[in-house]
Amino acid sequence: MASFDEWRRRLARAMEQRGDWPARSPWVRQAVDAVARDRFAPERVWWWDGHSYIPVDRAADPDRWAVEVYGDPDAAAVTQVTDGLPSSSLSCEAVVVDMLDSLLLEPGHRVLELGTGTGRNAALLGWRAGAGRVTSVEVDPELADRARGRLREAGVDVRVEVADGRDVPPGAVPYDRVMATFAVDEVPWSWVARTRPGGRIVTPWGRLGHVALTVAGDGRSATGWMQGLAQFMPARGTGHGRGSFQQVRAAAAGAAGGERPVRRRLEPLRDDVHLRFALRVALPDVRISTAADGDGLNAWLHDGSSWAALSAVGGGDTVAYQGGPRRLADELDGAWDRWLGDGSPALYDYGMTVEPHRQYVWCADPVTGPRWPVR
Repeated sequence: MASFDEWRRRLARAMEQRGDWPARSPWVRQAVDAVARDRFAPERVWWWDGHSYIPVDRAADPDRWAVEVYGDPDAAAVTQVTDGLPSSSLSCEAVVVDMLDSLLLEPGHRVLELGTGTGRNAALLGWRAGAGRVTSVEVDPELADRARGRLREAGVDVRVEVADGRDVPPGAVPYDRVMATFAVDEVPWSWVARTRPGGRIVTPWGRLGHVALTVAGDGRSATGWMQGLAQFMPARGTGHGRGSFQQVRAAAAGAAGGERPVRRRLEPLRDDVHLRFALRVALPDVRISTAADGDGLNAWLHDGSSWAALSAVGGGDTVAYQGGPRRLADELDGAWDRWLGDGSPALYDYGMTVEPHRQYVWCADPVTGPRWPVR
């Protein structure tokens, strides 16, 4: 069995080979080296066997446990499962590093973290900002208590409060930096209101990318560019959508008539993150899933009331079925065509602007570029 020190070195080398360590923020690697993942992982983590989440206990199977905690820069270690679905995790190292780099954090900054989880990200923030400069908010009292214990054992001075991070109460002193560790579909205005003019907010958005917003000098808006991938789990209570996909599959299996051929291959829908992000922007309430079978690649779409199934039928052919008030397969085609017509912009070509009563995603330019309302 390799020691945890060796597992840490393996992960660091893998990230170095991929160029994951940010040149503009050398402190991030120093913090990661000082704040070991295994010190913030619980005794039990969970791995997905293709059908369900299986517990892995550190004492019973330390190698398997270490694989879950350290094995892959792009893999999160699931630390809590609720009703068969992950509800907390030790975030994947590559995304943690990328988001910390995007925060542009300096010593002495006052930081608000939303979503304490295991406490590890709060410890990294505290390592950089300094003792007593970080407040972390966690909605789950048990997780908050465990995180306090781990932070205390690690000698990191971070304040952990129990509250819903989606609704930050007003306060007299604004924060210099705000970071969320859960994905939101709308950025709460309270986050902007608690950040000083010129301050920075980094959050996963839309369950696929993360955005860095800078608060305007008058405090009446925040705007900024998408920074990279961040497939964080959503805020508590917003759902995962798995049951809806099962319903789509069942509806497609019973569909008769009304089908039409699909005129394009579906591989980009699975493999091209820039296309997937553009579709998330253009069709914000539509969830898309893909999976392959013996006939080829299939896709399922739903918005809670309408559905579509793009079903491989063999020989390279695919057939679309759709039902409900909307024609989601047709809307998918339209949004895909528009993205191609715009020159296939990358995720990094998009940005977001948040104002008190509206927010929108834009492409290329926040003033003159095309925009899509978030609310």
